[in-house]
Amino acid sequence: MVTVHDVARAAGVSISTVSRALTAPDKVAVATRDRVTAAADALGYLPNRAASGLRAGRTRTVGLLVPDLSNPYFAAIAKGVAERARAHGLGVFVVDSEEDPALEAELLRSAVHQTDGVVLCSPRAVLEDRDVLGAKPVVVVNHRTSRTLSVGSDGAGGARLAVEHLHALGHRRIAYVGGPARSWSDGQRRAGLAAVAERLPDLDLVPLGPFRPDVDGGHEAAGVVVASGATAAVTFNDLVAVGLVRRAAALGVRVPQDLSVVSFDDTFVATLTSPPLTSVHTDLRELGMRATDMLVQALDPAQAELLAEVAGQPGAEPVLMPAALTVRESTAPAPAVPAGARAAADAPRRDLP
Repeated sequence: MVTVHDVARAAGVSISTVSRALTAPDKVAVATRDRVTAAADALGYLPNRAASGLRAGRTRTVGLLVPDLSNPYFAAIAKGVAERARAHGLGVFVVDSEEDPALEAELLRSAVHQTDGVVLCSPRAVLEDRDVLGAKPVVVVNHRTSRTLSVGSDGAGGARLAVEHLHALGHRRIAYVGGPARSWSDGQRRAGLAAVAERLPDLDLVPLGPFRPDVDGGHEAAGVVVASGATAAVTFNDLVAVGLVRRAAALGVRVPQDLSVVSFDDTFVATLTSPPLTSVHTDLRELGMRATDMLVQALDPAQAELLAEVAGQPGAEPVLMPAALTVRESTAPAPAVPAGARAAADAPRRDLP
């Protein structure tokens, strides 16, 4: 393996000069720097990034904290973070808080101390911890905060697209199956739904929840959705929609003939259901890459002060990734009879004694 000693010998300079030429080129004469880089290129020398990072007090790693890595939404973001971190020559330390706010705070403290900075996805509680957030650069995904940089999906815009699609199909009573109460994304979607409902006076919006952001949450919500008399439902994410569709079928409610369903996130799960889900799409890998780029900028001392000033502006909003609607077979024109009424009519009748 080629070492710094080999480069120094080939360039006719000291080892310390090679180090300065490769790590702080502005401190070395141009001719000397060119001679060193030419020798390094000719020999195929690759600097030890980990060692140089340790000498500079840097770990060359970033943390990624997510509420649930088994959720395909966060898995897709993690792919984007890993891809972009790799391009920047950084490793990624991934931790999962299992939707536990207390564990989330503990894990963030640990990640902040073991990495150069953290990408924090959909936090449930730790934004209140000022000491932790001020210790290292942190970029938050899907949350508004005045203490850090943030980037997110346009939940309000996605909600508008979902409702406008269903309204155009003739649906006038639409249920929203919400996610965790602490979820910023859920709040954005509820705000977007309320805004479009104000604009469409013939629309009857039925907000439900909170429910767990998984298949079990959708299963629990199905009976409430059917009983609400809604002819369509918008769900917090694809996993909730899967549970809703499965349980609705068990209740004798067909999707989309009796109940149209629109989900959020458009992960690979949306295409695996029967029928495939109409879903609000955001490029989740790009979302992860954008968050990583922002964190790398914050790690640069020349950029950190400016970025911190931007993040600290009162009312600072996240950079929002655009939403689009992917239409599949889970939505159809509104039925003449609501799902709940039809299911009740089809239920076995008992003669009175």
